[in-house]
Amino acid sequence: MAVDEYIRRIDATRLVKGVGLLFILALYSPVMQLVLSPVYGSLPSHLFHNFGVALSGAAGWFLKDQIQKRGGRMAAFMLPVLAFWTPTIQYFVLQQSSKLGNPTGPIVTQFFGYYPLIMLTVAVAGKQIQYALNLESHGDLVVEHVPLIGSYILYSFGEHVARAILPRIIGVTVVFTRAGLQFLIAALYAVVIPSKLLLLTIPSIIFSVTSDVHIGGVSGANSIIQKEGYSLLARQESNTGYISVLENNHDGFRVMRCDHSLLGGQWTKVTPGYHPQVEDPIYAVFVMLEAARLVESEHGESRVDAGSKALVIGLGIGTTPAAFNKHGIDTTVVEIDPVVHKFAIEYFNYPSKGVTVIDDATRYVKQAQQSSKAQYDYIVHDVFTGGAEPAELFTYEFLQDLNALLRDDGVIAINYAGDLNLYPTGLIARTIRAIFPTCRIFREQLPIDENDVSDFTNMVFFCKKSSTTPLTFRSPVSADYLGSRARETYLIPKHEIDPAIFETIPENGKRLLIQKEVGLLHGFLDRGALKHWGIMRQVMPAVVWESW
Repeated sequence: MAVDEYIRRIDATRLVKGVGLLFILALYSPVMQLVLSPVYGSLPSHLFHNFGVALSGAAGWFLKDQIQKRGGRMAAFMLPVLAFWTPTIQYFVLQQSSKLGNPTGPIVTQFFGYYPLIMLTVAVAGKQIQYALNLESHGDLVVEHVPLIGSYILYSFGEHVARAILPRIIGVTVVFTRAGLQFLIAALYAVVIPSKLLLLTIPSIIFSVTSDVHIGGVSGANSIIQKEGYSLLARQESNTGYISVLENNHDGFRVMRCDHSLLGGQWTKVTPGYHPQVEDPIYAVFVMLEAARLVESEHGESRVDAGSKALVIGLGIGTTPAAFNKHGIDTTVVEIDPVVHKFAIEYFNYPSKGVTVIDDATRYVKQAQQSSKAQYDYIVHDVFTGGAEPAELFTYEFLQDLNALLRDDGVIAINYAGDLNLYPTGLIARTIRAIFPTCRIFREQLPIDENDVSDFTNMVFFCKKSSTTPLTFRSPVSADYLGSRARETYLIPKHEIDPAIFETIPENGKRLLIQKEVGLLHGFLDRGALKHWGIMRQVMPAVVWESW
């Protein structure tokens, strides 16, 4: 058969419909993970996601003939109906997150609407593409496998494009929020397959508009979480996750949230007459980072703040850079998320006059070390860990670039949140010490239960570029505290960790974390993220996390 004759036999309408359904489904994959991440965390949400998608898609493909036979056109007409009802059903399932646990919760949640939608979409799209290509004359093998391979390629391409685009548009408008995208996808289904059955979606749409606290302003969420003593002050979706500011009305503190973790917090309830120069953080680790100023020079001399320069990787609520600025240190902050920067200024008194660069840290540091010589007296590496591990910021290559930016007598403080008993913590500790020869490691607090097999904690690595003398801290003076009681209590690190515990390398393990092997770490990071999820559920009530 001539090529032009075969092209004339292709049913363009069916082909466009089938391809369109696959692209819509491809968009839903990353959106589904975004929906789950505020309740379960970004890493646990993806743990079994791809497996569930593959299994549901395979079921849809191999059952497509049975679905066509039993459902006929009704199977296709039900697609937009199911798509509109999925967010409503999942809204109620997500409220059971504490009972379901993690990672069981994400799997169960996707069983309600999303996995059935995958199966039905693949079945309908597969039959449309088969009919459109009209390959019967080429035999059963071609009829079955050419559309299958083509469908897989189209879906994979669509998902790749969606994952690349979503971080750029998320949060721009209400349509491009997590909840909004679910209804946008449902609307796209309705455009491709219009029918009178869309009337069945009206109750779901009404519920979402009137009762879904994830849509619109903060009043809906506050009507629920205020019963737990919390208020939602602001929220916005951004390129690193769902960002919000929460106030604890009973104990008097305010926190910034990213997905299912906290970027930091500060006390808002203070005694009359207490006026520190900087805010008191609720976590000791952020005060500990400031102890980099107290590390004595190679000659045992105290460092001078005036004329010193600092680079801070990761802003959070701005505790450490705000203190550095107050001490007169010329401080540059590199923060990837513009919403984090905006909220730090608006809700946590971070000085807007500070130098903040909104950029990816790996790109900024690489460009900085290529364009100028060592220039910083202090580097503070304080990126978001525990909930969504940025492993690329702990690689040998990235730390080497930071080392190039540090002056010969400089100090680096690296905050890492992880389980001391898990492989990633030891791997990262060995990598840090391979770059910086003189280090001391301190944990935020001692373990609560010494019999617990896990030991998840915040720890700070204080390192010098030089190895000629041990790393020591000078005794603080009154000016170091900036009038802050939190700094009087926590500025000097107390709970030191013996670095020898990180020297044992498990079978098939690596000594150092290098850039090209970051992907090998993801499975281990998932375990740490699950532990972190449990800790966060003890910090704030489940309903606060669920009502994001």
